[in-house]
Amino acid sequence: MGRPIPPPPASSPTTYRAARARWWHRRRVARSLGAPGPPRHRWSWLPPTLVTLLVLVILVVAGGAWLYIWAEGNLRHVAALGDYAGRPAAGKGTNWLLVGSDSRSQLTPQQRRDLHVGNGRVQNTDTIMVLHSGDHGPTLVSLPRDSYVPIPGHGSRKINEAFADGGPQLLTRTVEQATGLRIDRYAEVSFLGLVQVVDALGGVRLCLDEPLKDEKSGADFPAGCRRMNGPQALAYARARYADPNGDLGRVKRQRQLIGAVADGMASSDVLLDPPRSKRVLDAALAALTVDEDADMAELLGMGRSMRQIAGGGGTATTVPVVRPGVMVGGVGSVLPWEENGANRLFQALREDDRIPTSADK
Repeated sequence: MGRPIPPPPASSPTTYRAARARWWHRRRVARSLGAPGPPRHRWSWLPPTLVTLLVLVILVVAGGAWLYIWAEGNLRHVAALGDYAGRPAAGKGTNWLLVGSDSRSQLTPQQRRDLHVGNGRVQNTDTIMVLHSGDHGPTLVSLPRDSYVPIPGHGSRKINEAFADGGPQLLTRTVEQATGLRIDRYAEVSFLGLVQVVDALGGVRLCLDEPLKDEKSGADFPAGCRRMNGPQALAYARARYADPNGDLGRVKRQRQLIGAVADGMASSDVLLDPPRSKRVLDAALAALTVDEDADMAELLGMGRSMRQIAGGGGTATTVPVVRPGVMVGGVGSVLPWEENGANRLFQALREDDRIPTSADK
């Protein structure tokens, strides 16, 4: 066994070619006698499939970095958080207020028919949730739209009316004063935008324990699991009149849909397909509005928390209520909160403790 034969030095092209030919001849002779050949390239120990995978990862990361920068520049912001006398102090962890706006001003007549909505242009919200992220994992708390709470300057009314009366700032202030939680970040998804995000994902898979038929929302689904497109998913999340639990049943379906969307956006089918990622991001950014200081890093963190909840790694619950269908003169059927249970829930979130209620998936 001899020492490896070094390659010839590079001098003039003619001398180099002749020396190279002699080197190859000596190498073949040496290899036939058992001598080691020239040193291999430092990457040659990697299997070809692994080399290909590394190249793909580099391309995906590069594409992801470009998409991140592009998305950061296309985020839409709104003034949603403001200081006022008596605002709750900051607690532990981070609190997002997640809102689903059902404004229909941008819907075409055909879209209104497809989505089973009327022609009203009132800005309202069917979905209000608080997402808390802390040391014990994420907790998602649904605040039913019919929750009966004080709205600053408007008396006690249904919580969703705060959004109609004063937009994001009044809704945020209402939620802060009703819960005692300081809202750190705000995200709003539009009525039509959710449909477009679901369609950009190629639909989402949703499961029903029982058949669901609601003429007002357009929901008509048998029991079992199925892949729903945008209009179907929206009808599923909006249905409440045929549900014996009313608004309480609807908030569970809303959480299920949001979790399915978050799961779909984080799937390898989307992340490893840059053109598809771009289409999904286009739809998401068109649907989404955040507070003035929110950025993509925080949105990605919020998305991870939502996906964790969808996968069973967090807690999802609804604020405790006294009982459904309490009638209040001039207001209608409302959901008053059960004071002791609600106070314990929000106190736990303020102190970033485990919530005292069981998970309500």
